[in-house]
Amino acid sequence: MSLFRLFTDFEGRIGLRRFWLGSALVALALLGVQKAAPILFFFDAEKMIAFANAFALFPWAALAAKRATDRGSTPLYGIVLICAIVLPGQLQPWLPYAWAPSLDTVALIAWLFALVDLGLMPSARGGEPLAAKTADAKAGAWTSQRTPASTSIPSTPSP
Repeated sequence: MSLFRLFTDFEGRIGLRRFWLGSALVALALLGVQKAAPILFFFDAEKMIAFANAFALFPWAALAAKRATDRGSTPLYGIVLICAIVLPGQLQPWLPYAWAPSLDTVALIAWLFALVDLGLMPSARGGEPLAAKTADAKAGAWTSQRTPASTSIPSTPSP
């Protein structure tokens, strides 16, 4: 699976290793933007950091969707978990100050739930292979025909 498909495609499955490596790459990219933005953009640094944070939501949602599929759930489950982690922090400036602890609690619970469910639990489908490495793997998985198991009666030995 290419890096582009890893961060942009919401279909397929990924294991724990790819999930953690992808998440680490997105986090390192965000850290790099946060450190380089004041040097490169001076007065617009806050806007660039806000844009990078918003843009990072998409690759993290793609990773979580694929990992949720691997865990036996729907991709929407992973996307909702990521949104429940990120969006409460974005809503705080527009809500009264009294809502801040509640929004922080929602984000913390969602983060812990995502950590355990997506980041620590093994695959729900142990015997199936993970995402294939070929370019036409997506088409191959949908078009391949599986032969049903034969239900014939086994032959009996003759005396």
